[in-house]
Amino acid sequence: MVTGVYREPVDVHLVLRRDTALGPEVLLSRRAGTVYAAGLWHLPSGKLDGPHEDVVTAVIREAAEETGVVIAREDVRAAVTVHHRAPHGGSRIGVLFEVRRWEGVPAVRELAVCDAMGWYPLDALPVPMVAYCRAGLDAYRIGAPLAVHFQDPIDAIVYDPDADRLEAIGSPEPGGPAPAVREFAERAVGRVTSWTDLSWAREDSRVWRARTTTGGTWCVKVHQSDRFQERETAAYRSWVPALGAAAPRLVAADPGLRAVVFTAVPGRPLYGAVLEPGRERRVFHRIGRLAALIHASAPPRPGTGGAPAALRKLERHLVGARTRLVPGDEAFIRTVAEKAARLPALDLVPTHGDLQPRNLLLGEGDAVRVVDFERAQEGPAVRDFVRLADSWADRPDLHEAFTAGYGRPLTGAEEQHLAVESMLDAVSGIQYGARHHDPELAERGLRTLVRLRAGRTT
Repeated sequence: MVTGVYREPVDVHLVLRRDTALGPEVLLSRRAGTVYAAGLWHLPSGKLDGPHEDVVTAVIREAAEETGVVIAREDVRAAVTVHHRAPHGGSRIGVLFEVRRWEGVPAVRELAVCDAMGWYPLDALPVPMVAYCRAGLDAYRIGAPLAVHFQDPIDAIVYDPDADRLEAIGSPEPGGPAPAVREFAERAVGRVTSWTDLSWAREDSRVWRARTTTGGTWCVKVHQSDRFQERETAAYRSWVPALGAAAPRLVAADPGLRAVVFTAVPGRPLYGAVLEPGRERRVFHRIGRLAALIHASAPPRPGTGGAPAALRKLERHLVGARTRLVPGDEAFIRTVAEKAARLPALDLVPTHGDLQPRNLLLGEGDAVRVVDFERAQEGPAVRDFVRLADSWADRPDLHEAFTAGYGRPLTGAEEQHLAVESMLDAVSGIQYGARHHDPELAERGLRTLVRLRAGRTT
């Protein structure tokens, strides 16, 4: 029995988190030297400097000392509190804080006690890892506000799944799709042990990564409409197989649930990736080759010319976009729209329909893969250049690299179509962004209008 006032030390742990199309990732460092748990992965962490320091100030200080990032106090969020007892019997309180916004690039700053640092998927953490840290992250992953992690004397400090002492307090049910969709997915791929939500914030369609008891990884998607479900399954069953390893493979589809199961392909979204210029040009060359492969995946059919179907929505979209337009924008938009009826005919080929960096994955060796076929349909090839053009608007070298990979420049007729398609997409994006408080989408549309009014389609 402990007599007198019992006190336990308090640790602070930094959960520096970034969200990707493949799920959330956290920053981990590997301990080194003569410190406790050398050679094991751990969150950036530390102890309070004294009674003068609160836990939020402490985690901000530790972040700067260990990783070099600068964090504002208002960006710190409570994640989970862990009551931990080590194998030797000593116990402590660990407070984990989530941070999703910071300044600077994380890097090893304390070389004497840390020899590596990197981003890791929250549901595929590296080994070996400190068991105390792993318990905190597992509780955080399932949304538990509190966890007890009391190890036995025979336990090791390294995480061992066969000696997992985590007791999550107040944890909700693990995230994932509705029960009917779970049952459908498990009939297709076997029992699922974990679900990770990969959905984009602005989309009504939902996507999860599912890991099964056999170690397999799959993706499950529920579409927002019958039309999107029909388009995606039709693409998977017709021309997507021609892309080979550059695209997923359909495993199962249920029109009643608007759900599909498909294979998970490796890579991280190109969206937000920072690449050095030479590497970026190589990647865009490969994107060009991939676009050519998509457009050649089925024999072309002759088109009829005339206005794109999206022109019918222009007046409705203008109503929502008008408050964001500058003088001269609407007159320009109407001038371009008037030309749409006289567009020359182009061949119709398979198109992705939403070919842009967030739907392109960059894998090992800079392999480029494409995902998300819910907007796929037959149309002019230039339909797939509309959203890609924003990536090279101020980088003619990227446009040249893409064109070289694609195998040819656009024809004059294709340039005319691209101008109209880009205008319609811009107005649609502006009104959607204004209505749904999505400034990034609205800004992309406004940038496109500026570019088009300057006479540049690419």
